[in-house]
Amino acid sequence: MDLRRKPFRAGVFALCLFAAACSAQYRNHGYMPPEEDVANVIVGVDSRESVAETLGAPTAGGVLDDGGFYYVRSQFKTVGPFRPEEVSRELLAVTFTPSGTVANIERFGLEDGQVVRLSRRVTDNGLSDISFIRQLLGNLGNFDPGGFFQ
Repeated sequence: MDLRRKPFRAGVFALCLFAAACSAQYRNHGYMPPEEDVANVIVGVDSRESVAETLGAPTAGGVLDDGGFYYVRSQFKTVGPFRPEEVSRELLAVTFTPSGTVANIERFGLEDGQVVRLSRRVTDNGLSDISFIRQLLGNLGNFDPGGFFQ
């Protein structure tokens, strides 16, 4: 009777192990300041220094010196062996006037984003489906033996 239960127990154990391996795992990336801290930033009054002090260091800054502060937080979900999927993204953009005071505070979510396809340009080597031996044999007639002795 005990011999009959061992395969059953092993099967249940394997099924539980398989189910645990396929459970969703979440990873968080980036930093988003709390809403209470964002409410303390006053448009037209606060400066770059006071915003950095109140909200913390930004995730990214503008390209130019007078660019804005950007705080980005993303959450990724991974299930088993599949590719991670971004399930949420928040972006807080704080822009500044040329004099350095806060001009605007905006929030964006994943639904506001657009997929940007990056192009990949690769130089064609012109060797489509030609093996190394064929290349070697093809070059045998393309050289002048007299050129070796000059």
